[in-house]
Amino acid sequence: MKNDTPKKVDHDKVKGLVRELLTALGEDPDREGLVETPRRIANFWRDFIEYDAGKLDTTFSAVKHNQMVAVTGMRVWSMCEHHMLPFWCDVSIAYIADDRVLGLSKFARIAHKHAHKLTLQEQLVSDIATELKEILGTEDVAVMAKGEHLCMTMRGIQTPHRMISSALSGKFHQAEQRMEFLRLIETGRE
Repeated sequence: MKNDTPKKVDHDKVKGLVRELLTALGEDPDREGLVETPRRIANFWRDFIEYDAGKLDTTFSAVKHNQMVAVTGMRVWSMCEHHMLPFWCDVSIAYIADDRVLGLSKFARIAHKHAHKLTLQEQLVSDIATELKEILGTEDVAVMAKGEHLCMTMRGIQTPHRMISSALSGKFHQAEQRMEFLRLIETGRE
C-alpha cells in the first residue's frame, strides 16, 4: 500500500531480550538446549517482519470486462497483536475485472505481505482489500479469511475454532455478487 515503510528488526536487541525472558521464566539460557534459542528467535522475527513480497502490481489487459476473478485457499500465517501468538488463515480474494487483471501470484504475495506483522484477522482482510483496490483501481473487491488463532486454542478457553472475517466493497455489497463470491469459494474447496 502507499506509505508502506519497511520495518527493521534490531536482531541483537531481540537476542538479548529473549535471553532475559528465558532467565525470567526460570530457565538457564546457557544450557545446551537453549544456548542458540535467542539467535533462532531473533532470526525468526527478522525473517517474519522483514518479509519481502516482491513486485505486487503486475497486471495484464483484461480479456473480458465485468468478469469476476477469484483465488481461494491461500494459507497465510500471522501473529496476533494482542498475545504475540500465531494464527493461520485460508484467504480467498475476488474482484470484478475491468480494464486490467492482476498476475496470479500477486494474490498470494499481497496476502503474505499483510500477514507478516503483528495484526488481527479483521485488519488483515481489510489491508489486503485496500491494497487490491489501490493496485487495480477498483472498489469491486472481496476478501474473506477463515482462520484458527493459537491465542484461543492454547490459552484462555483452549478450544479449537475457526474465525471468519471479510472485507467487501463496491459491487460485492450487492447480494448477487456476494453470493457468486461465496459459491466460488465453496467450489474452490472441492
